[in-house]
Amino acid sequence: MSAHWSTYEYQPSFVLGFHGCDKAVGEALLSGKTIHLKPSTKIYDWLGHGIYFWEGNPARAQEWAELKQQEGKITSPFVVGAIIDLRRCLDLFDKEGLRQVQTAHEELEQTMQLTGTPMPVNVGNTPDKAGRKLDCLVLNYLHEYRKERGEEEYDSVRGPFLEGTHLYPHAGFRSENHIQLCIRNTDCIKGYFRPIKA
Repeated sequence: MSAHWSTYEYQPSFVLGFHGCDKAVGEALLSGKTIHLKPSTKIYDWLGHGIYFWEGNPARAQEWAELKQQEGKITSPFVVGAIIDLRRCLDLFDKEGLRQVQTAHEELEQTMQLTGTPMPVNVGNTPDKAGRKLDCLVLNYLHEYRKERGEEEYDSVRGPFLEGTHLYPHAGFRSENHIQLCIRNTDCIKGYFRPIKA
């Protein structure tokens, strides 16, 4: 899976990420009681396992936290910001990054066939809804593949998420489109901050 264009896997600047969580979690992080957010290791994490952020989108992080409150999973919705250096990034806006994911899927599928194990499937109302077990397995396989072959590991994954209703009839834009970040290496996170509400 080595890439001819691997020089460009390094992103040249910092980005701001926003994470929705319970207020107790956010305040513990900002006070220094907790050093980092806990990585997600769910089987449906569509960018693989890691710490998830909404890139440049505190409003979506807030909405997510409020949804989790409605589901009874958190008590008080809160948003924490992070200054992130993506470092070596598997960018799913990039042709080479997408090629690597496709190759990982092909090799994973062959492995699963040899062992007689059925491939997981993505579930949900649209391809970009929660329940992306296949995507999670493919991304985690890609990372493990690189590690086993001594290739440089990705510090982060960046991907587009097309979600929500169309803004108007026949629109190519949706109401909840966003960019998601999955941080695999906490060295990428240079600091956390309390976002300013204007």
